[in-house]
Amino acid sequence: MSPALTAASPAHLAVNVLDAQSLLTAFGTLGIAAVLFAETGLLIGFFLPGDSLLFTAGLLSAGAATRPGHLSLPWVLVAAVVGALAGAQTGYVLGRKAGPAFLARSKSRKIAEGAERAGEILRRYGYAKAIVLARFLPVVRTVLNPLAGVLGVPARTFALWQVLGGLLWTVGLVLAGYALGASVPNVDRYLLPIIAVIVAVSLIPVALELTRSRRARRAGGNA
Repeated sequence: MSPALTAASPAHLAVNVLDAQSLLTAFGTLGIAAVLFAETGLLIGFFLPGDSLLFTAGLLSAGAATRPGHLSLPWVLVAAVVGALAGAQTGYVLGRKAGPAFLARSKSRKIAEGAERAGEILRRYGYAKAIVLARFLPVVRTVLNPLAGVLGVPARTFALWQVLGGLLWTVGLVLAGYALGASVPNVDRYLLPIIAVIVAVSLIPVALELTRSRRARRAGGNA
């Protein structure tokens, strides 16, 4: 097995699951596949840092292979794509088999809000656009996959568009990180501010959708 797929030594396993760099240090490339699978396929993974993980992994793939924390770009891409696509398909199957009870078991407010937004996105944009767009929305990308199964989205339609959305999301963010790491010397010194910006930007669509939904509810209540 390639060294790029091996996890770090046990001494590094005191990991902060909310921090992309900590996850990559502890688990290496395998951690990318595991985190993306959990975030996109299991409701318990809604809090995981998918966007920042992908970008950081791409950034750490740039530069000299002897640099501490360096990752192999081809293996990062493989792990990201496999984790994201397998996770989404698993979430869909679970939602289709378990039905509404699958989402009802969760008592998390964020999950409930994410399910509401995911349902609105499906109704507003249609299956194809909604499934692709959901990849770029934290929490929504976790909930939409099982919700698509619950709502009876055709299996072929879901598979086609989740693969397209998954490829755009994973490959796009990884290559964006790689391009930055390859063009800016010692960019890893500024990793924390960069990740903070990525997290903030990734939350903008969620904030806009929440604002729009609240305004729609208020308008409906005043009607």
